[in-house]
Amino acid sequence: MKNLPTDLLRTFVTINQLGGFTQAGERLGRSQPAVSLQIKRLEELLNIKLFNRGQGLQLTEEGQLLLTCAQRMLELNDALISRLGAPRVSGSVRLGIPTDFEVSFLAATLGRFAQAYPGVTLDVSSDISANLLSDYQKGAYDLVMAIEERHLARPQLTDYITEPLVWVRNNNMMLAAEDPLPLILYPKGCLYRRSIIEALSKANIPWRIVYSTSSLLGIQSAIKAGLGISALAKSTVPEGLEASPGFAHCPDLGSVSIGFRYDNNTLSPAGKMLLDYLRQGLNTL
Repeated sequence: MKNLPTDLLRTFVTINQLGGFTQAGERLGRSQPAVSLQIKRLEELLNIKLFNRGQGLQLTEEGQLLLTCAQRMLELNDALISRLGAPRVSGSVRLGIPTDFEVSFLAATLGRFAQAYPGVTLDVSSDISANLLSDYQKGAYDLVMAIEERHLARPQLTDYITEPLVWVRNNNMMLAAEDPLPLILYPKGCLYRRSIIEALSKANIPWRIVYSTSSLLGIQSAIKAGLGISALAKSTVPEGLEASPGFAHCPDLGSVSIGFRYDNNTLSPAGKMLLDYLRQGLNTL
């Protein structure tokens, strides 16, 4: 019976996550030739081809099957290592997260953290980023994940990534260029809302707000029902909705920064462990 080395599987999964051998090598601390050699060893071990040669990183049928299984194997491996090798940490952490990320990678990330550190109690709240950052300043949170504009002179967030904002609509919705654009938005104070309105006003495109809610489920449901269109960070767009940087006459919305606000001097050991998990999750988007 053959054994599949987890280092080879991790390299394979990372290539698919980041979209390239070079990017995977940078993440894993290996050269591009070393990454290529690992993939060759994995193919030889399984006696299959993982990629359709000449078609970039398009997976073969066998490669797609391996990717699905490898992801589950690595999740189990990492959870076990974290649980058995983690220091005994207890306490509580007050975490604030953006509303539109609460059902994406955060649920899985927080689940893995809870399994690895059962002695830590998580007090998690979701809100728009403006409120999260304001409440952090008032001492309501130990750690906040939030979204802010790119290229700020004095950014509040650290350890951030950039994510494009994309227009989101029902696949069957037709938008007439002469009609005001029907918008589904988060409440006032939301960065997405401000970005949408500023971009449309600058482009002299008429618009009207048809639905406003602080609920991510409400936003998604209204879009699916065909009430109007909205904008979300690309990685948070659910299946079944059409997303694009620009729909027909709709302007490009640019990108935002997604990162964390915390004080390393006062963050507890439990909070620092949680921050590590969240950083890893954010970097896999």
